[in-house]
Amino acid sequence: MQDFGRFAGNIQARYQSVLGFRVAGRIARRNVDVGSEVKKGDLLATLDPTDQQNNVRGRQGDLANVQAQWINAQANARRQQELFDRGVGAQAQLDVALTDLKTASSSLEQAKAAAQQARDQLSYSELRSDHDAVVTEWKVEAGQVVTAGQEVVTLARPDIKEAVIDLPAALADQLPRDVVFTVASQLNPDINTTATIREIEPQADRTTRTRRARLSLAETPAAFRLGTAISVTLSSTITARMRLPINALQDIDGKRQIWIVDPQSQTVNPRDVNIISRDNDSFVLANGVKAGEKVVSAGVNSLKPGQKVKVDEESPR
Repeated sequence: MQDFGRFAGNIQARYQSVLGFRVAGRIARRNVDVGSEVKKGDLLATLDPTDQQNNVRGRQGDLANVQAQWINAQANARRQQELFDRGVGAQAQLDVALTDLKTASSSLEQAKAAAQQARDQLSYSELRSDHDAVVTEWKVEAGQVVTAGQEVVTLARPDIKEAVIDLPAALADQLPRDVVFTVASQLNPDINTTATIREIEPQADRTTRTRRARLSLAETPAAFRLGTAISVTLSSTITARMRLPINALQDIDGKRQIWIVDPQSQTVNPRDVNIISRDNDSFVLANGVKAGEKVVSAGVNSLKPGQKVKVDEESPR
């Protein structure tokens, strides 16, 4: 059965980011747990820094050697310049000294850059939050080896939240963008607000044939924490035409019917409908179904008027 007015979902952050290390290595430690609130710059995880530390020491040693060579080349160039200025030094010796100094200066700049790069690589062994957020998922475990750029942790901004539900593809095609929903906490329906569609994913899930919808909340009650289970109902009339699965349609004596479930008595009764089009999988109604009504979508040929049925309230909508 399909319920075209009530949906189950949850509260999610509108903005999420997935972070990873900029260098490869083995995860030494995860510093925060799922659900932890972190500030910009907080340490999230670290890699084993042994390789990076060894590289820093090596580059620093290279830099010290090159600096010593540059100091010697600078002293020699100064001495040759003084000798040349006094008229006791040869031009050729001065040229060689100046060339050596130029080469040493270039090597010094390269060594400085290599040392800085090594220090940067060491800093990359720490993964830090780039904004205030809540940790919503770890994708790796301590001890696991990761590659540079591999997804490690998901962060969600807690300041802007939205309702997320899955809509039947047929309904998603028909919903006007200004349709209004009521969003209520499943634990306490008195905690509620209204919402409108922000976006609907263009592709339907192949298994469930639903499309994910994200709803902008008019207000965000304090009880609407990330992950809060919600019930979402249509609170405005849908005038768009409805597409239903072909198994919901029954042809009897030239009449086309669907079966509607009475939620109070949990019985079914047929209803004559007019259809606009049909194909092997579905058909489009010109009228006959209102928002919130449940339509039997399978086994209609075995039903009788007034027959009691079992209604699954949390079945796909």
